[in-house]
Amino acid sequence: MSGRHEEAGEYLMVAAAVHARIDSTRIRSVEGMGFAAVREGPTLEATVALTAEAVGGLPEPPEGPIVAEHGEFYEEPAERVGLSFQPEFKYVESIGERETVQAAHHAAYAARDLLL
Repeated sequence: MSGRHEEAGEYLMVAAAVHARIDSTRIRSVEGMGFAAVREGPTLEATVALTAEAVGGLPEPPEGPIVAEHGEFYEEPAERVGLSFQPEFKYVESIGERETVQAAHHAAYAARDLLL
């Protein structure tokens, strides 16, 4: 997720979803990426909808869980956030998951820079 801060009087939030095959400590392969952008203020509802759109933009639906950092969804419990995602949602637990989330952050920042 990128762009939660107001810039020049407006927001541009960009989300990137990375479909990756991982093990416990690293990314083994990246199968695809999905992106979404919105010019809306950062609320929980807007962030969840934007993320769901990015996940929907993946070339194939993920087989495993959708993973994010706890702070991306304003510290809300995974059970609440997970109601908006399929197959399942959880917060980062392993180094491999953290690496995948970092890849998504880098992709979202790069996409946002291109859109500005």
